[in-house]
Amino acid sequence: MSKKYPLIECADISLDRACLQAVQDPSVFARTVLVMPNLYGDIISDLCAGFIGGLGLTPSGNVGEEGAVFESVHGTAPDIAGKDLANPTALLLSACMMLRHMSLDAYADRIKSTVLRTIAEGKVLTGDLGGSATTTAFTQAVCANL
Repeated sequence: MSKKYPLIECADISLDRACLQAVQDPSVFARTVLVMPNLYGDIISDLCAGFIGGLGLTPSGNVGEEGAVFESVHGTAPDIAGKDLANPTALLLSACMMLRHMSLDAYADRIKSTVLRTIAEGKVLTGDLGGSATTTAFTQAVCANL
């Protein structure tokens, strides 16, 4: 593909080297699109989630030529399933990515800013963010801030 688009710089890098560079200096990948198989994407996205506070905050999108899927990067969290403890931020921000993909930027901006404001207020935080709020309580706080 790089031959088809000569103005776009292309480079190959191994996953372990990319992870090392990301840990040493995340700015190395500023304005960079990383293209890799799903497993490698899972590994590096989990690594990068640590930079911003954990998997509960990290949105994800997989965009292809014929479709797109948006989801939080964390798994099903079986250890807390059904306990109303999960942080819904990653899912909400993934929905924002989907809205942007659909050219509904105003809605995405409003939801994202509300979620981030709710976290910044620090009044209703889930356990992974140092609080004791349930998933339901956090979601209600986000809705109240809309």
